[in-house]
Amino acid sequence: MKRILTILSLLCVQCAFARTLPVGKEQTYTAIKAAIASAANGDTVLIKKGLYKEGNIVLTKSITLLGEEGAVLDGEGKYEILTVSGSGIVVKNLRFQYSGFSTLNDYASVKVINSSRVLIQNNTFFNAFFSVHISASSYCAVIDNSISGLTKTEQTSGNGIHLWKCDNMLVKGNEIHGHRDGIYFEFVTNSVIQQNNSHNNIRYGLHFMFSNDDSYIQNIFRDNGAGVAVMYSRRVVMVKNQFVHNWGGNAYGLLLKEISDGQIIENGFTQNTVGILMESTNRIEVSSNSFTGSGYALRISASCNENTVHHNNFVGNTFDVGTNGTLMLNRFYNNYWDKYDGYDLNRDGIGDVAYHPVSMYSMVIEQNPNAAILMRSFMVTLLDKAEKAIPSLTPENMVDEQPLMKRSK
Repeated sequence: MKRILTILSLLCVQCAFARTLPVGKEQTYTAIKAAIASAANGDTVLIKKGLYKEGNIVLTKSITLLGEEGAVLDGEGKYEILTVSGSGIVVKNLRFQYSGFSTLNDYASVKVINSSRVLIQNNTFFNAFFSVHISASSYCAVIDNSISGLTKTEQTSGNGIHLWKCDNMLVKGNEIHGHRDGIYFEFVTNSVIQQNNSHNNIRYGLHFMFSNDDSYIQNIFRDNGAGVAVMYSRRVVMVKNQFVHNWGGNAYGLLLKEISDGQIIENGFTQNTVGILMESTNRIEVSSNSFTGSGYALRISASCNENTVHHNNFVGNTFDVGTNGTLMLNRFYNNYWDKYDGYDLNRDGIGDVAYHPVSMYSMVIEQNPNAAILMRSFMVTLLDKAEKAIPSLTPENMVDEQPLMKRSK
C-alpha cells in the first residue's frame, strides 16, 4: 500500500497557472498536434467529440491530454497513435483504435519511452497491436483502462500492457483481453499489479520475467491460453488473485519457473488443468490458498527445494499433488485434503495419521500418459490404497504429517 500511495502522490502535481486548449470543430484548435505545439508545461489539451486521424502524435511536454466523451484517435491500421516521452504527463478519457501493425516494430496505441510520472487512465483501446507499451520509465501508472487486441495469432499479436526495464510502476483496475499476453513484465522492479481482469488472451494472462520485488494482488486471470507464467524472478508476492479455467493440454493456473523467496497466499485456483506448476523454485511459501476442481492442484518437480505448503484447501481435484521424482526437499503441513480418510481420536482438528498426497496412479501417468485411460477404475483405486499403506513408487518423504480434518479458513 505504501508503494502505491507513493506512485499516486507523484502523479498528482498541479500547476496554478495552467491553461485549457480546446481541440475540435469550431474550436481554437482543430488538430491535436497544433494544440500540443502551443501548450506550455502544466496546460490541458481538451479534445472534443470527434474522430481524429493525425498519424503519429508525439508528446514531450508536461501536459494533460484529456478527452471528452466521443473523442477518438484513429491509427488507421498504419501508425503508432501516441508517443510519449517526458515527465508529468496525463493521458485520460480517450478512445484509441486501429493502431498500426508491424512484425518489425512494436507499434502501440500509446508508447511511453524514457519517462517518469506518466498517468494513463480511463481510456479505451480497441483493435490494438500493443495497447500500452512502456520502456525505461519509472513512477508511472496505468489505471482503469479497457483494452482489447487484434486477436490474431501468438506470432502476430502484441501485448495489452507491456513494461520493459521499469521501476516503481502501478498497473491497476484494467480490463484486458484479445492480446498475446494480457500484461507483460520484463526487468521491472518494485511495482504493483492490482485488481486487473485479464482474460481470453492468446497466451498468458500475465507474463513475468526477470522482475524482482513486485506484487500482484486481487487480479483475475481467466480463460487464457496457457494461464500465468512467472519466471526467473525473486521476492515476488502474489495475494488474493483468482486463477480460473485456464484449461488445455499445456495450460495451468500459475507456472513458477526458477523463482525464489516468493509468497503465494490466499489465492483461488479453480478448474485449471494444473493449479500451480513449480519448476526449480526455492523457498516459496504456498499458504492459505484454495485448489478446486483442477486436473492437478499442484505439480512440483524434483528440482524444487525448501518450499513450504501449508494451510491450503485441496477439494475436488483429480490429483492433489504430482511430481516427477522420488527425491523431495519440500515441506507439507496443516493442509486440508478432501481425500484424506484418517481419524482424529483426540479431536484437536489434526489427523492422527499422516497423509501422502501423491498417488501411485499419478506417478504412473507421469511416466506413461496413455495410462490415463484407466482413470477412476476399480483396479487403480485398489492400487492407490495399497501404495498409501506401503509406499514404494511415491516419494515417501512427500507427506503431510499434520493434515487438517476441516477446511482451513
